[in-house]
Amino acid sequence: MDASRYSRLTLLERVDFSEELAVFRMKADEPVDFTPGQYATIGLKDDENDRPLLRPYSVASAPGKMKLEFFIERVDEGDLTPRLWDLEQGAELWMRDKIVGRFTLDPDRTYHLMAATVTGVGPYVSIVRDQLRALREGTLNAPEPMLVLHGASRSWELGTYLNELTSLAEQFDWFEYVPTVSRPWEDSDWDGECGRVEDVLRKYLDATPFPPDDTAAYTCGHPQMIDKAQGILQRAGLPEEAIHEEKYFVERNGA
Repeated sequence: MDASRYSRLTLLERVDFSEELAVFRMKADEPVDFTPGQYATIGLKDDENDRPLLRPYSVASAPGKMKLEFFIERVDEGDLTPRLWDLEQGAELWMRDKIVGRFTLDPDRTYHLMAATVTGVGPYVSIVRDQLRALREGTLNAPEPMLVLHGASRSWELGTYLNELTSLAEQFDWFEYVPTVSRPWEDSDWDGECGRVEDVLRKYLDATPFPPDDTAAYTCGHPQMIDKAQGILQRAGLPEEAIHEEKYFVERNGA
């Protein structure tokens, strides 16, 4: 293994929301720069091979910090995620130095509509956090309006982002957050939107004041949601080049 191509990460904590979903918080040895929306390739040393066992995960934290955050789904048949769940606080991981990806803010549009299933909210969290940082530091003069639709089967699967993004939406008029659950009968305390993300998308797309010719749309998460949402967005008049996607496939033999 060529260690010069990798950075070391230290596991700070894992916050569980279900048996299969957790936020992992890690610390690098120095601040990590990237464009919000990109993904890092992280993993563990593989005793059977020279190269570490690596998988890509979207970064939920804002760039320029030593602490990195990832919203990860466990796949029991996978090679990596069961090992991640076995790690203790302080464990060492590896990350490729280059953080990459093109699922970033569209520079040609002012308004941004974002749809996600479960862990697919990660890149949007990074984008929102970074815009908030830029506004506070004065490096961004005016905010770009953002609407995030975030779906899961049950509310606890929305993770810590349910409270964080709800709070931000209450504080800032440039940001709106719409969580939705598709199995409300299993979540008796839930009183928010119900239905799959693509169903809620239809409702909010009709109501939003975002002009189609100046709006970028982003879909991230389950491939079926993405395919259905893109058809809805195209019928609403958004041009093909303004619709962006990041599919999260659950690799039963590799995650």
